[in-house]
Amino acid sequence: MKILLIGINAKYIHSNPAIYSLKACTGEYKKNIEIAEYTINQRLEDIRKDIYLRKPNVLAFSCYIWNFSLIAKLLPDLAKLLPEVPVWLGGPEVSYRAEAVLKEFPGVTGIMVGEGEYTFNKVAEFYHNLIDSPNFQNVKGVDVNGIMSIDAGLQAIPGIVTRECNTGVPKVLDLADIPFWYVEGDLLKEEFKNRIVYYETSRGCPFRCSYCLSSIDKSVRFRPMDMIKKELDFFLENKVPQVKFIDRTFNCKHSHAMEIWRYIYEHDNGITNFHFEIAADIIKEDELELLSKLRPGQVQLEIGVQTTNPRTLEEIRRTTDMNKLRENVTRLRSFHNIHLHLDLIVGLPFENKESFIHSFNDVYSMKPDDLQLGFLKVLSGSYIGEKTGDYGIVYESNPPYEVLSTNWISYEDVIGLKRVEEMLEIYHNSGQFVNTIAFLEKQFETPFALYEALAGFYERKGLFVQAPSRSYRYEALLEFSVEADGEHVEIYRELLTYDLYLREKLKSRPAFLSDRKLQEELVWNFYKKEEEEPVLLKDYAEYTAKQAMHLTHLEYFRYPVWNMDSWDGKVCDDYIGAVFFDYKKRNPITTDADIIRLYL
Repeated sequence: MKILLIGINAKYIHSNPAIYSLKACTGEYKKNIEIAEYTINQRLEDIRKDIYLRKPNVLAFSCYIWNFSLIAKLLPDLAKLLPEVPVWLGGPEVSYRAEAVLKEFPGVTGIMVGEGEYTFNKVAEFYHNLIDSPNFQNVKGVDVNGIMSIDAGLQAIPGIVTRECNTGVPKVLDLADIPFWYVEGDLLKEEFKNRIVYYETSRGCPFRCSYCLSSIDKSVRFRPMDMIKKELDFFLENKVPQVKFIDRTFNCKHSHAMEIWRYIYEHDNGITNFHFEIAADIIKEDELELLSKLRPGQVQLEIGVQTTNPRTLEEIRRTTDMNKLRENVTRLRSFHNIHLHLDLIVGLPFENKESFIHSFNDVYSMKPDDLQLGFLKVLSGSYIGEKTGDYGIVYESNPPYEVLSTNWISYEDVIGLKRVEEMLEIYHNSGQFVNTIAFLEKQFETPFALYEALAGFYERKGLFVQAPSRSYRYEALLEFSVEADGEHVEIYRELLTYDLYLREKLKSRPAFLSDRKLQEELVWNFYKKEEEEPVLLKDYAEYTAKQAMHLTHLEYFRYPVWNMDSWDGKVCDDYIGAVFFDYKKRNPITTDADIIRLYL
């Protein structure tokens, strides 16, 4: 007997922790469970073919807003190809509208609602006993002697909805009862190689944000700390590159967060990075002190700001001390050891475009490494989903149910903000244009005005339709900068040169960069001198000058591109200094090359 447990992820590097947790909780029936993971970028026919060839006796899909459109296309075909195979769905995308989903998809046997581990275990036990029964005839009917009706058997299992029964929400689990699935076999070396490892130490959330399904379960349950420490040891011993905690608000319990942060600080392996979603305004002083001591790159923090509009915060039932949040983000940034990711949401009630721009500029001024513009998703089961009429929310009919307009923001505004989001991703969140953008910002009244103008430039040039290559994005920014500020053409050219070489050692120099011919003799003399008597290039002592030139880069500048705030406004006729870029050493937060500045 085989139950095929299917996860369809947004990207290859993602994994689906839910299906691994479900399998881990099936105990003696684990041998009957096979996991299949795909991505939404794969061809439908390839996924369908693979599912068919695995010859399952039962199918179970893990359903989310990012994969349900594809699952919806698979279900009718699988019903035709595997008519005798029961199909089960579970996950947040179907749990809160089970009856509607069953009506839409006649081939679906039932839906598991709520936390799935207990229910899935019972369903696995049910099919194991049924299919392995000597009287078994048809998994969708009854056994040969009519002894056990399928429907009668399922009605004894809590947490399922079929066309004949609804057995209610299952009991909540003690997190101590969920096995640690990563220890099984060679999961880390095989299934999770080159993929994000997700980890959960708590369920539920004490906050009541109206757009979030986590607010439904206001209680918070924690995994026992002795188990957590053993599991962290496993990740550390295996030198996992990144562990992403999926706790909804990791620091909602101060003692829990402190003990874990202290443990990873004391047991650092020099490699593993830990990602946490936190509420920045509730961070305490001892937490800040501890976080300041962490190895650069050991931790990254995701902070959901969502809006800085007080009326909107009140309406979405989000309690945030914005002054404290700003103060704590400033403190965290001052440590220079933690990657900070801050979020905003477009389409919240009482936030029009003007208000959102204010929120954008507020959060941008906090100088996060990443500023993500999300667009409201109207989720079934969420409080905001019940208020769409009051708020005039119009949203997509299909997943991910993204906002199109509200009483406060038009669809045209949403389109414009989508373009701004793309510019922000390219020119801010990529971290590839930091110094150029910092100087360019001064030519605009606000940061938002810069990105909105960039979006307008892309629109005029047709670059949203024909997405430019990574290298052309530098050239496009140069052209835009010259349009916006024609007085400093050479400064922008040098800034882009600096930004480009910070990230990579180029095999060939793009034509739009500053002229290098005049530097060639200076560069060669530098490397030749270092070959004869290494001072700055001791790590490259085994290489010839020519070899070292291919592995590193030296660039001469007329302006202090590494710190334009120090520029006195004078036009330079000669080089004021050079920068040596060492690609063996990189900043663990930004991935920029290590630099040595040489003053002339």
